[in-house]
Amino acid sequence: MNRKYEKEDMFQTAHLTLLISYTLFSLILAVESFLMHWEEWAVLLIAAGVIICWVLHITGSLPRRSRMWISSILMMCTFFFYGIHETSTFDLAVVMSAVIVLYTMTGEKSMITLCQFTYYVTMTYELVTMTAGGTVFDTLAISRIFLHCVMIFFVGRFAKIIIERWAKVMRRTNDEVEKLTDSTERLNDFLANVSHELRTPVNAVIGLSSICLEKDLEPDIRKDMEEIRDAGRRVSEQIGDILDYSEIDRNDLAVNYEDYMLSSVLHDLVTEIRAEKTRNLELVIDVDPAIPAMMNTDVSKLKKILRSLISNGLKYTQEGGVYVRITSEPKEYGVNLQIEVSDTGIGMSEEELERISEQFYQADSGRARSAGGLGLGISIVYGFVSALGGFMTISSKKNVGTRVHVSLPQKVMNPASCMSLSTSNTRCIGAFLHFDKYANPNVREYYNSMVRNIVNGLKVQMHRVDNVENLKRLTSSTKLTHLFVADVEYKANQELMEELSKKMVVAVVASQAFQLPEGSWAKVLPKPFYCFPVTSILNMSVEDSRDTRVKRMMLRGVRALVVDDEPMNLTVARSIFKRYGMVVTTALSGPESIDLCREQEFDIVFMDHMMHGMDGVEAMKLIRAHTRYSGHEFPIVALTANAMSTAKQMFLAEGFDGFVSKPVELEELERVMARVLPKNKITYEEIGGIREVEKDAEGDVPTFSDEDLASLEEEPEGTSPEQSEGNFLDRLKELGIDTETGMHYCNRDEAFYQDLLVQYASDTRKKIPMLNRYREEKNYADYAIHVHSLKSTSKMVGAGELSEEARALEMAAKEGNAQVIEAGHEHAMQETDRITSGILRILGQDVEVTEDEEVLEFDPESGADDEILEFNPESESDDEILEFDPGSKADDEILEFDPESKADDEILEFLPDKEGGSL
Repeated sequence: MNRKYEKEDMFQTAHLTLLISYTLFSLILAVESFLMHWEEWAVLLIAAGVIICWVLHITGSLPRRSRMWISSILMMCTFFFYGIHETSTFDLAVVMSAVIVLYTMTGEKSMITLCQFTYYVTMTYELVTMTAGGTVFDTLAISRIFLHCVMIFFVGRFAKIIIERWAKVMRRTNDEVEKLTDSTERLNDFLANVSHELRTPVNAVIGLSSICLEKDLEPDIRKDMEEIRDAGRRVSEQIGDILDYSEIDRNDLAVNYEDYMLSSVLHDLVTEIRAEKTRNLELVIDVDPAIPAMMNTDVSKLKKILRSLISNGLKYTQEGGVYVRITSEPKEYGVNLQIEVSDTGIGMSEEELERISEQFYQADSGRARSAGGLGLGISIVYGFVSALGGFMTISSKKNVGTRVHVSLPQKVMNPASCMSLSTSNTRCIGAFLHFDKYANPNVREYYNSMVRNIVNGLKVQMHRVDNVENLKRLTSSTKLTHLFVADVEYKANQELMEELSKKMVVAVVASQAFQLPEGSWAKVLPKPFYCFPVTSILNMSVEDSRDTRVKRMMLRGVRALVVDDEPMNLTVARSIFKRYGMVVTTALSGPESIDLCREQEFDIVFMDHMMHGMDGVEAMKLIRAHTRYSGHEFPIVALTANAMSTAKQMFLAEGFDGFVSKPVELEELERVMARVLPKNKITYEEIGGIREVEKDAEGDVPTFSDEDLASLEEEPEGTSPEQSEGNFLDRLKELGIDTETGMHYCNRDEAFYQDLLVQYASDTRKKIPMLNRYREEKNYADYAIHVHSLKSTSKMVGAGELSEEARALEMAAKEGNAQVIEAGHEHAMQETDRITSGILRILGQDVEVTEDEEVLEFDPESGADDEILEFNPESESDDEILEFDPGSKADDEILEFDPESKADDEILEFLPDKEGGSL
């Protein structure tokens, strides 16, 4: 809180109060002057003074303090005029006491002194005048004068004491408020930074589990992987909530307007929500077809508003369902998008309804236990709705349900209807939907309303039946083109439905788990049942329904460069992009990416933001400068964990062509690639085997026969005679390496574990002379960085004891404890040499190393000779995979907090920089 501004606000309030009092005092004085026949010219001067004071106050032409003093001096002059008349002599003290009380609110002791001085001057003048006029003062008059003077002194003194006490309290209060404000800001910064850092492991969890789910897995393993992926997504959502809340709390929420189609927003939203909806709850999304096809707003905030409202309804509803009605209201500036979400849940009492917008609020303990979460949903919705210029109302009744209404202003970019039917297909629609099977009457009404609104909105005719006999009569008398049937009705009459599917498009409205029999021509319309998929079905002919092939985006031959200084992120990126058949090259720094762009041609670059040395923005601008000169321009997309609402705005303003936040959602990634890449680079192919590609040293794409690949698999490189003589795992155990831990990190892949061990041993041996030099130079900052790396990598391969020694040295280096470093350094280096030499010997590698061996250090300013990591989709053994092991409970140091640390490989590190980015 700014004390200066607070004091100015206080002055303005006091000044206004004094002006009103001055005006009333002057009016009374003017009336008394006319009644007592005092000097009339003085009344004109008093009126002029009042007018001057009001003009100064209204225009604000002078500083507030100056205006206050001008008003006070004029007021004192008015008081002097009042006091110099004999009839006012013994009223002066009472009037001035009231004036002093008024001036107490100014908080200025000098104003009180002015009042006292004016009183004494006026009284002295009056006494001198009365004495000169021959007035004789008796004992009573003298005692009264003395008493009044003393009274003014003590009233003024008490007023000054009150001001001092009040000022002291205000100073203490301001200090406390400043501390609380500072603590809140630091807490928000901390939450934002922690949330950014958590996105790295969460990105790995979601990305790698999604890739694994595309492989052939055993049912129990697939189920576990789905749960891991879903858990990662829930964590990602909560991280996003923390970031959103911190931005709202700091009043730092940015709005990124862009054109969008409601159909795309709802498609993504429904895909995410399907996993949350339980089988016994119904979700009905009713969209008015009259909504414009394309509008403009902050799409991410609109999606989060819908997601939060629907999720809250599902969380707090045990039976029944949730009904979402979306309509539009035309306005001069476009439309107001009207969103109404109703549920049949536990509802809220009047008290709970009043408190619903409070931060972290959840209605009661039972509600919180049933729902869980951070309690930020409604607070975030309130903040987003306000940022978008809309409003929100909530009505609820205990044990009946809740209704939330949101209105958001939208610009209209395409006024055409968001849903339309092709004119080439003449439709005759039937519906075998028996809504009476739902016990809750609200749910029945939800479905009836939605069907009625679809029929009216699309201007189609629907023949609806509620039993199979009526369906048979309908199909015999009417040539239907489309039939919508519920899953229960389909199962009860499967033979009839399959027969009908040969003559018409049969769409089965069912849950996600519903499976049609093999060879069926029917189509599954997965719940929630809403109008956009219905429109797609209605635009489908019988011939179209026979095409059961599923297609997805492919980018074969597209050359992509992924830039990130975190190997884990590169691993996930390679795994994601390989599904599209892309040729992927990776870079660990900005300078390296610039050199690669000068040497090779790429079709797209995905650039991380927060990198050591040169950040992504600077690297992007230098690449842009080169591409403008060379004439080969390509899109550059920001791929970053910085998910603050201001991030996207900043990246696009800086010159990036697109923005994809981590963890990467494939739908978002595909939308960006479809927008920034040329159309001729994108194909849509049937899901099947993806022929993956790799680049050779010259950047060309070689081809391999199946025999070549088979020979590579049968005889992997690096097999040594010593390896064939015995199990290399047993030999590693003799060396003191916990191979179970190492194999666990390598997903039980022995070939990959061997490659990882060779990489570890080779790189670690090069660090020994470097660490020796840093110790001799007492350069403990760099010593801590590299010994931290030794700690982490040793733990990963199973060298636990060496990892613990390195950990102790790292802590000592951070604390500047030379004694501990000197005591433990030599032994740690000896163990490092022993273990790495042993690994290389066991795996048949050259173990010679000299003191003059070149030490490879990461220099973010230099990209000349940096090693280029290139992705070979056909090989699974060369990629360095860093895995986060949530199941380990031993002494794994997963989360670390060290604001002073410069280490670049901590999983969670607090870096309070301005942009709050991730490593």
